[in-house]
Amino acid sequence: MNLKIFSAVVFALTTLLFNPGWAQETPSVDRTSTGGAQTLEDIMARQKQLEVDESFRSENLGDPANAAPITGPLGTQGGTSVADDYRAIRYNKIDPSTQVRGPAVDVLIQDEGMDWLQLREGPVLTYGGSAILGIILLLALFYFIRGKIRIAGGPSGTKIERFKAIERFGHWLLAGSFIALALTGLITLMGRSFLIPVIGHEAFSPLAIGSKWVHNNIAWAFMLGLVLTFVMWVAHNIPSKLDWQWIRQGGGFIGKGHPSAKKFNAGQKIVFWTVMVLGFSVSLSGLSLLFPFEMPMFASTFELVNSILGTDFPTALAPHEEMQYANIWHSIVAFLMMVAIIAHIYIGTVGMEGAYEAMGNGQVDLEWARQHHDLWVEEVQAKQGKGESS
Repeated sequence: MNLKIFSAVVFALTTLLFNPGWAQETPSVDRTSTGGAQTLEDIMARQKQLEVDESFRSENLGDPANAAPITGPLGTQGGTSVADDYRAIRYNKIDPSTQVRGPAVDVLIQDEGMDWLQLREGPVLTYGGSAILGIILLLALFYFIRGKIRIAGGPSGTKIERFKAIERFGHWLLAGSFIALALTGLITLMGRSFLIPVIGHEAFSPLAIGSKWVHNNIAWAFMLGLVLTFVMWVAHNIPSKLDWQWIRQGGGFIGKGHPSAKKFNAGQKIVFWTVMVLGFSVSLSGLSLLFPFEMPMFASTFELVNSILGTDFPTALAPHEEMQYANIWHSIVAFLMMVAIIAHIYIGTVGMEGAYEAMGNGQVDLEWARQHHDLWVEEVQAKQGKGESS
C-alpha cells in the first residue's frame, strides 16, 4: 500500500476515535455582559454535549423586573417579554394553544433536536467512520497475509455462463445506486466536519445541494434493484446444511481447500440476506424521511416493541422526532451496509482471481466454477446433457 495513503487513513482514523468534543465537563460562563441571559458559549457548550446549568433560564420566567423596556427591541407584553414566554414553553411551565393548523404546528419548541445533533455529529459519525476505515485496514492486512485466491492449476480456458444479462442488470442497478447513495450520504453526514475545512463553504455548498438531490432520486433505483435481486435469487439463497460445512472449512479463504457449494455459497448467502434485510430497513427509514407526515415509522414500531418486551419507548412522537429517529437509524443501517459491501467488493475484485467476470460479462472459467461452485456446475452440465439428448 502507498505510504502516503496509509498515513492519511491512519490520521483520519485517529481523528475520528479521539474526538475532543465528547469530554464531559461543566464550563464556567460569565453572563454579566448579557445581563444573565445565555451566551454564545452556552450554545456552543450544549452542541458539544457539555453539561450546562440551565437554572439561569428555567428560573427566569415572567418576572416584570427582568422584562425588556416597552420601547426596547424585544418589546413587552404587560411586563413579560416574548423570550419569557418561550422559556416557559421550553420548561413546560405553561400550556399554550395556537389557532394555526397543520401536522406539526403544535410543537413550538423541540428540545430533542439538540440530542439528535449530538448523536449524529458524535457517535454515529465517529463509530460509523471508524467501522469503514477499520474494514478497509482489515482487508488490506488480510490481502498481505493471504494474498489473492488463485485458480488452482490455472484457468482452463473454457467458459461457462454464471449469470444471465437480467441478473447482471439487477446486480449493477443495486450496486451502482448503492455506491452513489453511500458517497452522497457520507458527503451529507461528514462534509461539514471534513470537507469544509479543506474546500471551503462556497465549494461545499453546491456539492452538498447536488448530493442531496442525487441521494433522494437515486434511492428509487436502489429500491427497484433490491426487489429485482430478491425475486431472482431468493430461491438460491435459502440456508441449508451444506452452508455449515462451507463455514466449517473456512470457505476456502483459510487453507487451500475448496468446500462444495451450489450457485451461492454460505458467504454469498450471508451477503445476500444482509443486503436484503438492511436494504429493506434503510429504504423504509428513507421513505419516512422523504414523506415524514405520510409515513412515520417509529411511533408504531415503539408501540409494538413495548407490547412485546415491556419496554417504555415513547409512542407519542411529533413529526420532528420521527424524522430525527429515522435519520439516526438510516445512518446506522447505511454504515452497516457499507461495511458488508466493502468486503463483498474486495472478494469480487482484488481478493479472488476470476470472480469479477461473473458479473462483468456473465462468463466464468470452468475451473474457477468447479473449485468454488462444483455442485452448481454439475447441475448446469446435467441440464445441458438432458437438452442435448432430447
